[in-house]
Amino acid sequence: MKNEDPCPCKSGKTFGECCGPIIAGEAKAGTAEALMRARYSSYVTGDVGFLKRSATPKGLEEFDEDASRSWSKAAQWHGLEIISTEGGGDGDDTGVVEFRALYTANGEFCNHHERSTFIRDADGWKFSDGAFVKEKPVIREEPKIGRNDPCPCGSGKKYKKCCGKNAVV
Repeated sequence: MKNEDPCPCKSGKTFGECCGPIIAGEAKAGTAEALMRARYSSYVTGDVGFLKRSATPKGLEEFDEDASRSWSKAAQWHGLEIISTEGGGDGDDTGVVEFRALYTANGEFCNHHERSTFIRDADGWKFSDGAFVKEKPVIREEPKIGRNDPCPCGSGKKYKKCCGKNAVV
């Protein structure tokens, strides 16, 4: 990836202005969010060694460099969405970043939704731990249309003979 390319983390900056210098070790992440963005970008660029360098010993307990490298290469990366941050700023020693990493693997679109904990030590921000966030189930707000109910399109036909003709019930 070139420094003038858009950063994979979707910050709106170039790679050279955003995650590139952090991954290369030329700059330290100023916030927990900046480190999270750089970690995502390291998957996209295949620099999984940065994942190891940017983690605490606790963060490395379940880290498998070979598996991470394989996942990094096999996935088609679509972007990073930062949902929320708690702490992780200039005056903090800990921070939490909730995010979604979007990618396609084995032909299937994936939404990796996680809350990651970061700790700042003498060397800067480090990844400590992450926990998957379960997606909330979709709740239908309108009543379910029965097969024999009038079609909501207003045709006067039964739903099963109109808009529900090809619907899976």
